[in-house]
Order: sequence, then C-alpha cells, then structure tokens
Amino acid sequence: MRILLVHQNFPGQYRHLAPALVQRGHQVLALTDRANRNQTPIPTARYRFEPPDKRKVAEAGAPLAAHFAQMVHRAAAAAEAAETLRTKHGFTPDVICAHPGWGDTLFLKAVWPEARQLHYAEFYYAARGQDSDFDPEFQAYSLARAMRTLAMRAHLAQAMGDADAAVAPTRYQADTFPPAFRRLIEVIHDGVDAAALTPDPMAEAALPNGGPTFRHGDELLTFVVRNIEPYRGAHIFLRALPRLLAARPAARVVIVGGDEVSYGAPPPGGGSWKAKLLAELDGRLDHSRIHFTGRVPYPLFCALMRASRVHCYLTYPFVLSWSLLEAMSMGAAVVASDTAPVREVIEDGVNGRLVDFFDVDGLADTLAECLADPEALRPLRRAARATVRERYDLAHCLPRIVDLVERTGAGG
Repeated sequence: MRILLVHQNFPGQYRHLAPALVQRGHQVLALTDRANRNQTPIPTARYRFEPPDKRKVAEAGAPLAAHFAQMVHRAAAAAEAAETLRTKHGFTPDVICAHPGWGDTLFLKAVWPEARQLHYAEFYYAARGQDSDFDPEFQAYSLARAMRTLAMRAHLAQAMGDADAAVAPTRYQADTFPPAFRRLIEVIHDGVDAAALTPDPMAEAALPNGGPTFRHGDELLTFVVRNIEPYRGAHIFLRALPRLLAARPAARVVIVGGDEVSYGAPPPGGGSWKAKLLAELDGRLDHSRIHFTGRVPYPLFCALMRASRVHCYLTYPFVLSWSLLEAMSMGAAVVASDTAPVREVIEDGVNGRLVDFFDVDGLADTLAECLADPEALRPLRRAARATVRERYDLAHCLPRIVDLVERTGAGG
C-alpha cells in the first residue's frame, strides 16, 4: 500500500506510526514544511510556506479571515508539492494520513481525488464551554472573541469534509467535534512506550549549566510545559508556590518550559508570561529553591519524572499533553487539574490527585500534603503506571492505528 503522511512538523504524532508502516511492507512517504528540521529516515517531500501578512489581510477588510488565509496559503504550497510528486515522480497514495490543523490537506483532494484520507482529529474549537472562555482572568467573553474562535475552525470543517476516517487520541478531544464529524472518528491514543518509560528508584537528574542534581527520594516538585503560559496553568502553579514553599521548607521545584506562546495570546504589553508572573510574585518567592530550566532534552525530562516526588500537571479544557501520560508511565505521583481532559485519565485518590484548576491555595495544600508523605504516594504511582499500561501503552495502541490506516486505505 502507498501511504502519504502529512504533517507540518513531521513526524509529530506519526513518530511511532511511520516506522511501523514501513515494517509492514508499505511504501511510506512524508510531506512536510521545508522549515521543519526534525530528522527522520522516512523519505520526505517538502513544500515552501510563505505566510501572508496578517496585518494586510486585516487592512483589506477581512480580519476574521486572517487565520483561514494562513491555512489556505499553506494548503496551496502543500498541493503544489503534491502535484510534483504525482506528475514528476509518479506517486499516488492509496491513503493520506494527515494532521489538518495547519491547513496542509485542504487541496490534496484536487491532486489525488481517489486517495482516501485519514485525519488526525486533535481538537475542534468552540466559542463556549471549552478552552476559549474557560479562564475569566484572561478570556472575558465577547462577541468579537467568539467570532475569532469560530473563524479558526473553518479550515478544520473543510478538511474533515474530505476525510474518509479520523482518529482522536482521547474521547474528550473526539467529542469536541460536531456529531456529523464525530461518526468518522475512532478514539485511539498515539501510544506511550511503557516498556521504555519505566520507574527507576536509582534515577538522577542533573540540571544543565551546573545546576543541582536531584535523585529519587529527594523532595522534588516538577512542572513541565512546552511554554510557560496560562493554557497549561503556569499562572496557577506559580501563584501556589509561596504557600507551598512556606509549608515545605526543604522542597525544591523544577519548572521545565520555554518563554514563548504555544496556545492563546501573549501577555498584554508584550514580553513573556514567565516574566509577567514573576513580576507579580516579586518578593514572595525563594528563587534559590526554584529552578527554571527552559526546554530540556528528552532524556533529562525522563530523568526528572523518575526522580520527582510529586509532578504537577494543569491544563485548560484542551488537548491532553503527552507529558502527562509519559510521567505516569514512569511512576510519577501526579497532582493535576480537575478539568475534562484530565478526568478521562486520572481518578482522584486512585491514580493521582485532582484539584480545581482555579484553587491556588487548594493546589498548594495538596502538593504540600503529597510531598510530606511519600509512602502514601506509592499506591498512586503504581496505579498511574497501570493506567498507562492498560489503556495507553504503545504495544496496544500502535497495532490499532496501523489497522485503521490499512482499513482506510483498503476502503473499509
């Protein structure tokens, strides 16, 4: 079977699927943005994406179309690269597996009308009841905000209209899509390599640039995000630290994450959310006990999860992070936000602890309680890993995704 994997940041969600399909004997090709620097052994075609000037789009009288304009320009670049694959290299896929979130797929049906499409249904925006109006501190409802949010899903609706099947990693994410699209979606997680991501009572995590080394058993609290921002609860976590550090004078905190913005808006007035929040907390934090690492290599992330006494994970009602399940696979004791995507994975008091997202004092107290009694965390750690092995293990998930790809390509 000829399979095309389309992702602007390939391999992305296809990091396990791509080699598995090759091992099955399929001809596998990837299509990605030329700016993508990720290394992969998969033969890869690249398109050149030059985004339109959002300001010019707005000045032309179509500010609500600015996001869609970005998607269409990327789609055109991807379609031109696809046309080259078809005409110059004779490649016509049986099935296209694609993440439609950046618009790559919008015109692929014009290039390969007979190819079946399997889309990665990651998230479908809504004006109310999900992420866009969750946090009143930063997201006061207005008609203008609602229209901007709804405009952001135009390309997703068009893409799903061309899909023959779709896959979502969690039930929560699948249920963000309207019923007409939901019927296409199978819920199969990308998979966590539980065989590799195991607990290690001898774990050591040496922070970069001459920072301290932490070992399993230390009173270490970890918080990991792609970028330090409200969508992943950075404001709640940082505001909980003064109370937490006062309650646990021996505790140390490691915060992993960059200073950019992955989701939502940048802070008013510019700068980073980290700088804004630290300015808010000026004089209330003991910085000798808090270590900001920036982004770290994956082996260091794993070492931190294995050494951590308590790991905190917070999120708006939004896409569930891989890092949560990876941490659980390594036996982390997780204190997390009581939000819909997390409740699908964690049951309070069984395989982790849940706290109301906005309860800063409650979060601090729960973290302190868990740090104070590592023996009481042992059942939570075992249950966390058991949850991953039973429901999210790559050994179970990957064969199901491979089967879905093959069924889609065969017209099933």
